[in-house]
Amino acid sequence: MSDAPAGAQAPETDVVRLTGVGVVRDGVSILRQVDWRVGPGERWVILGPNGSGKSTLCQIVSMYLHPSTGDVHVLGAQLGRVDVRTHRLRIGLTSAALASMMQPSLTAEQLVVAGKHAALAHWWHEYGDEDWARARDCLARVDCAGHASQTFGTLSSGERQRVLMARALMTAPDLLVLDEPTAGLDLGGRERLIRTLATLADDPAAPALVLVTHHVDEIPPGFTHACLLSEGQVHAAGPMEEVLTSERLSGCFGLSLEVERRARRWRAWASEAPPPL
Repeated sequence: MSDAPAGAQAPETDVVRLTGVGVVRDGVSILRQVDWRVGPGERWVILGPNGSGKSTLCQIVSMYLHPSTGDVHVLGAQLGRVDVRTHRLRIGLTSAALASMMQPSLTAEQLVVAGKHAALAHWWHEYGDEDWARARDCLARVDCAGHASQTFGTLSSGERQRVLMARALMTAPDLLVLDEPTAGLDLGGRERLIRTLATLADDPAAPALVLVTHHVDEIPPGFTHACLLSEGQVHAAGPMEEVLTSERLSGCFGLSLEVERRARRWRAWASEAPPPL
């Protein structure tokens, strides 16, 4: 660990910098010697088999989990030497765990405005007209303005994910971490969410993005980098075109795969089978 004084800030040349990060639970290594950097304005996708450590990596980057070994710097602050309660307000997060904590009787607008204080409901804080206006702007940014007054419990799965994204944007974060936002969505919901993410990726004012997904065809247009995780280790990381190759993806998943990019979208299939139409 660094000998810097408590609260020391690292230069913000990287949005995320992980060095030698490892996580051990009940004697099992979840992550091992992970070195990874996210630069300003970069849009990363994290891919890998089930159990490869993707969600654990998200928990570390969003400062909800301390690693067993290694150093974690996020937005210039070192985990363990900064007050995470305030620093997390600079990090937007969506995850299945967070979605399950949302109260279904609250409206989309109420849940989004509560994101200003990372609260689960709007009752415990006071909000001005500008806060409610910002909440509506955030909903519009993810193409959900028409659902502002609809209760969370009556929204479709895809609409809920977009509301959670709007909530994550409420604090104008410098980093947005999205842990499998397309999981469980039907084709229409998935494609609408991918379109929303592509719009964010193309927006130069949007924060750095980190997206976890299981599927190559769910990578939104505009994403710039990829990190492949396998058995808790970084198999490959870097610019999308250099990482998403047939050879590297095959090595990551332990299966002979073919990869291609068409019309800004990626797809992959087992090489012994014909590609999808």
